[in-house]
Amino acid sequence: MTIHVIGGGLAGSEATWQLVQRNIPVTLHEMRPGKESPAHKTEYFGELVCSNSLRANNIENAVGLLKEEMRRLHSLIMSTADATSVPAGGALAVDRVTFAQNITKAIKTHPLVTVVEEEVTALDFPPEDYVIIATGPLTSPALTATIGQLVKQDYFYFFDAAAPIVTKESIDENIAYKASRYDKGEAAYYNCPMNKEEYLHFWQELCNAECAVVKDFEQGNVFEGCMPIEEMAKRGEDTMRFGPLKPVGLPDPRTGKDPYAVVQLRQDNAAGSLYNIVGFQTHLKWPEQKRVFSLIPGLANAEIVRYGVMHKNSYINSPLLLDAYFKLRVNDHIYFAGQITGVEGYVESSAVGLMVGITLGEKLNGKILPPFPVETALGSLGAYVSNKEVKNFQPMNINFGLMPPYKAEKRLNKKEKNAKIAQRSLAALENYIINL
Repeated sequence: MTIHVIGGGLAGSEATWQLVQRNIPVTLHEMRPGKESPAHKTEYFGELVCSNSLRANNIENAVGLLKEEMRRLHSLIMSTADATSVPAGGALAVDRVTFAQNITKAIKTHPLVTVVEEEVTALDFPPEDYVIIATGPLTSPALTATIGQLVKQDYFYFFDAAAPIVTKESIDENIAYKASRYDKGEAAYYNCPMNKEEYLHFWQELCNAECAVVKDFEQGNVFEGCMPIEEMAKRGEDTMRFGPLKPVGLPDPRTGKDPYAVVQLRQDNAAGSLYNIVGFQTHLKWPEQKRVFSLIPGLANAEIVRYGVMHKNSYINSPLLLDAYFKLRVNDHIYFAGQITGVEGYVESSAVGLMVGITLGEKLNGKILPPFPVETALGSLGAYVSNKEVKNFQPMNINFGLMPPYKAEKRLNKKEKNAKIAQRSLAALENYIINL
C-alpha cells in the first residue's frame, strides 16, 4: 500500500508533512519543473502565486483564528510562515521565495517522503493505495479530465488574478507615506493618497484600459475575493473607495486629513526591496498596467518587476462529492485537499491539507477520529465543504459566519463576540487534540 499525494502546493505539502509526522511514508507527485503551470514561476513547493500575505494574524479575525489552530497542530505551513515573515502590520506576510524554499527543503529532505517529478494524468494506482488530490486551482487539463470522469460532475470555474509588484526605490516617498490603519500595529504599508480629481481621473482611465485576451476563460466567473481591479472599477465610481482604496484611518501627514482614496503597498520580500499593490489583481495588458498605475500618486515612476496576470481557478462541487473528511463519498481511498475543494485562500487551502493529513494518518495507524469540531475554524470549513444542503456552491474564505453562533447573556460588540467564538474554538480544539 502506498500513499500518493498529487501536488506540491500548500495543501499537498501540509498533508504530506502531517502524514510523515505519523510515520506514514508518502509518495509526493509534482509535475514541476518538468511541466509548468500558467501561474507558477519556480520549482519550489508551496509557491505563492498571488499575494505574499496570509492575511490577519489576530484570533478575533477568523483567518487569524484558523492560523492559531494550525499552529497548535504543528502545521508546516504556519511554522514556515512565522519563520519567514516580513513586516505587514496586523497581517502575516512572508518573503515568498524563502518561504517556498524552506517548505521544499523540509519535504524533500524527510526520509519518509519520496518525490516523483512527473505529471499525473490518470488515477490508475492499485486499489489498495490511498490518493490525496491536492493539485490546486491550476490542475492540469489531463488530470482535470480524469477527475471529471471520476466524479461525474461538472467542474466550476472562476477567475483569479495576481497584483503587480514594484521596487521600493521607485516609490516616491515625498508622496507615499507609511502608516497602519487607525495606527493599529506596525506602520508597514506605503499609502499613496489621492484627492478627488486624481481618483476620478484614475478611475476613468482604469475603466477604459485595454484588457489582455484571456483564452479559455470566457465561461468563467469572477470570484469576489480576487476581483480584478478593473472589474471592480466598472461596478461604480465609488466601488474601489469602499474596497482596496478605502481611505479611512489613514491620514495624509501633509494635510492631517484622510485622503479621498488611498492605494496601499505591502512589503513582498524580507529585504524590503519589493512591494505589491494591495488589491490590484488585474488582467490588463502590461503596457496598460504601466500607463494606468503610473497615475497613482507616488507611483509615477514605479518600476514594475512583476506585472499582474490572470489565470483560471477550478474547483469541484464538493458538497455533492466529499464527506467531512474531504474523502470522496463513492471511494474510500480518494481524498481531495486544498483550493480544488472550494475553500479560498492560502491559509484555508493549507488547513484542508492539514486536516486530511491528520485524519488519514491517524486512520492508517488504527485510530478513527471524528471530523474536526464545527466549533473550530478548521471544522467549520469541513462542514461547509461537505454540507449537502449548500446550494450554488461557491469558493469560500474562512469567516465566523461558517461557525455556530455564539449566544451571550449580554449584548456584545463584534470584537467581543469574535473573541468569545475564538475562545470556544480553541477550547474545542484542545479537547480534540487529546485524542491525537
